[in-house]
Amino acid sequence: MNTARMTPLAISPPAIEPVSLAQARDFLRLDATDEDELLGMLVTASRLMVEAASGRMLIDQSWRLVLDRWPVGGELRLPLSPVQRIIAARVYDAAGNAQIVAASSLVLIKGMDPPVIAVSGSVPIPGREREAVEIDVVAGFGATPDLVPSPLRQAVLRLACRWFEQRGDVASRDAAQLPAEIAALLAPFRRLKL
Repeated sequence: MNTARMTPLAISPPAIEPVSLAQARDFLRLDATDEDELLGMLVTASRLMVEAASGRMLIDQSWRLVLDRWPVGGELRLPLSPVQRIIAARVYDAAGNAQIVAASSLVLIKGMDPPVIAVSGSVPIPGREREAVEIDVVAGFGATPDLVPSPLRQAVLRLACRWFEQRGDVASRDAAQLPAEIAALLAPFRRLKL
């Protein structure tokens, strides 16, 4: 279906995290706010770990998909899920000038896992060998934490609090293999590879 090489690049992170500092403090039974900066960094790091392990973006964030050429067959399987919408697309000519792709020429098929972008109209032909096509998308379950499935939010919360309580090398061990209780929360959301 897709033989084009694709590189996903983060453009902008989520505006908020799926777990608030207040929720993390409550879970840890902390009254003081003097370690909020550390706790906030741990929440962000745990979201990134949960996103990587589950293959799901949690809160809406912007990504750029960079391809060398349009996919054979006209369908592009996305490495991000879920994808909410296509923001813009462009193709670079031999001189490095961007040509805008008409919004009607690309259709996001959300009901598939992974999501697919189908070329449904006329698109400019790439004029250079590498990194000739860029498609900007919004990936995530939504703009607010309540739209993120609760097991994924719970995984972020538990992982951040684990790292807070067990400071040291626990994060590097968890990167190699997530704790069983976190892996169990992610299991229903992992994309199976056949």
